[in-house]
Amino acid sequence: MATSNQMTRLVGKLDGLPSGMKPSLQSFLLGNVVPFLGTAKLRFEHISQAQVVVSIKNRRRVQNHIKGVHAAAMALLAETATGFAVGMHLPDDKLPLIKTLKVDYLKRAQGDMKAVAALREDQIIAITTLEKGEVSVPVVITDASGESPIQCEMIWAWVPKKRS
Repeated sequence: MATSNQMTRLVGKLDGLPSGMKPSLQSFLLGNVVPFLGTAKLRFEHISQAQVVVSIKNRRRVQNHIKGVHAAAMALLAETATGFAVGMHLPDDKLPLIKTLKVDYLKRAQGDMKAVAALREDQIIAITTLEKGEVSVPVVITDASGESPIQCEMIWAWVPKKRS
């Protein structure tokens, strides 16, 4: 079920770019939508209505005291991937809001990290048809070893932009 909204139109404008330029330009433009993303230097590897893939490099600006990706940066990675997965389907007259951000840290992360988020068809239908609601957005976070050092539950709500 294809949705056209402000975000899909913005992403669509980048479709014709050479593949080597696309992630950098996407990351720059989408980082301006939510300024904190640019601060953390999150990179949008892939963004479509089917799936959102966001990565973060393990570099000084996002490290903790043991030189790994900071816990808050890991949570930001998960929140960003799930939020943009919702945003790719949300009608322009709705406002997305994070309702629950639960992160279980299972083991020490190794190197760079990646988040992959995608919605089920029933979730997409709810987002596109209900005036307000909420969904638990599945996200898988992996590190450079391919393992999942954290497990997340991200519940996103949406409400009308204008209050009645």
